[in-house]
Amino acid sequence: MNKYWLVKQEPETYSWFDFVKEGQSEWDGVRNYQARNNLRSMTKGDLVLFYHSVKGKEVMGIAKVIREAYLDPTAKEGDWSCVDLKPVKALKQPVSLKTIKEDAQLNDMPLVKHSRLSVMPITAKHFKRILKLGRTSI
Repeated sequence: MNKYWLVKQEPETYSWFDFVKEGQSEWDGVRNYQARNNLRSMTKGDLVLFYHSVKGKEVMGIAKVIREAYLDPTAKEGDWSCVDLKPVKALKQPVSLKTIKEDAQLNDMPLVKHSRLSVMPITAKHFKRILKLGRTSI
């Protein structure tokens, strides 16, 4: 059974549009233990919401895990992991953090509760609700 995730990225550093242009990405550079452990829990085929953080603050699209956790080649020291992601589809309507916070069905979403975490699990219910608000289906 697939799981659902949300990853955050600053669009000035690496945007949804950069991701789509590349066609896939090594999701590296995560240096938080909880986020790293979340990366290690991802399995091939899991679906991932791509969120623009800092500027924009909105869910932009859907990605898929295409390679499970492996040693992060950008780590100079320590035990860090990365995964490979591939874009699946842009949301027809990006879903803003404001909309998420105002939606009663999403008020317990980790993005609201643990806003600083860059890789987080989400429930199937939250994933489906974001897709509905984004006027998008899989």
